[in-house]
Amino acid sequence: MPQRKPHIAIIGAGIGGLAAAVCLRRVGIDVRIHEQARGFIRLGAGIQQAPNAVRVLFALGLRDKLLAQAFQPDSNDSRDHDTGALTNSLPLGQSVRDRHGVPYFLMHRGDLHAMLADLVPDDVIRLNHKLAGLDQAPNGMVRMIFTNGETAVADAVIGADGVHSVVRDLMLGAEQPRYTGRVAYRTVFPTARLNGLPVEPCVKWWGPDRHIVSYFVNPRRDELYFVTSTPEPEASVESWSAKGDLATLRAAYDTFHPQVRGILAACPDVHKWALVERDPLPRWVEGNVALLGDACHPMTPYMAQGASTSIEDGAVLSRCLDGVDRDGVGDALRRYEATRRPRTSRIQQTSAQNTWLREPHDADWVYGYDAWTVPLAD
Repeated sequence: MPQRKPHIAIIGAGIGGLAAAVCLRRVGIDVRIHEQARGFIRLGAGIQQAPNAVRVLFALGLRDKLLAQAFQPDSNDSRDHDTGALTNSLPLGQSVRDRHGVPYFLMHRGDLHAMLADLVPDDVIRLNHKLAGLDQAPNGMVRMIFTNGETAVADAVIGADGVHSVVRDLMLGAEQPRYTGRVAYRTVFPTARLNGLPVEPCVKWWGPDRHIVSYFVNPRRDELYFVTSTPEPEASVESWSAKGDLATLRAAYDTFHPQVRGILAACPDVHKWALVERDPLPRWVEGNVALLGDACHPMTPYMAQGASTSIEDGAVLSRCLDGVDRDGVGDALRRYEATRRPRTSRIQQTSAQNTWLREPHDADWVYGYDAWTVPLAD
């Protein structure tokens, strides 16, 4: 009997879900994405893409778009919050290109999402499909039930549905994350609003109990992004779209360097996102259902590796499923988990410490990872 390639369903069309779909289609696997949103919008947030993710993105054909639309900083600097004294400067630019073979990019999250979405044919993505339930048959087929009343079947389901993953809850039960007592205020705004104020291209200002990161998100340097980690013990909303109060934000950083105060004075509005922690999961796979990205290894943003590790997941997943028929899907998914979980658990735990790059140390164990060549687990 001829081999039949599996049909894979992906829940969620975020960066991780789209990257996984492109990687799987690259090895000839039939994919369908089910996304709960009715459409895509350019959310106002920045994103860092380190060499470990860029290797994957270049292989997917995004080299020219990234070079045209993303900003390449010469360094990633750490400074004291008030004096501005430099505590560490990680060379990027040509240095990182020489060391790792690809650039380090800063960009708008919406621009990266749009690049990946452009690689996926429209008929592969089903919008307005929020997952409500999963049923696994003895033959391995997985039936999906959606809140709009529709159903679908696939040989495997990949839950790439983010920090509030329905797939994870169906697999492991509802999880209550731990609120860290901190919120991230963040926004992207035109640099013209700075009225000539000179700003660092890529910097993190470290205070005693809070910090702020800012950087340009395109080569024109006409948009600036910032994100904070700010103590607010009473907040609890974990949302990409909740609005923050500018007066509260500015007061929280009124002892910081004049450059920081100038950036906060210039921004027109800001979003607010509660920072929560989740422990590494006991497993990512149940039968022919597996988790990917924030659904299985959500992390604090302090290493800028959330999206990058999700993109790595997609590449490794495609390698594990390459050449596998429908009967081998479960074993391939377990191989994917065994390959990926040790690395993502280490990054989760390191990021939670919030000491990354404050002082000089080796970053190669993160940036040097190549998802296309790393040995797969037995």
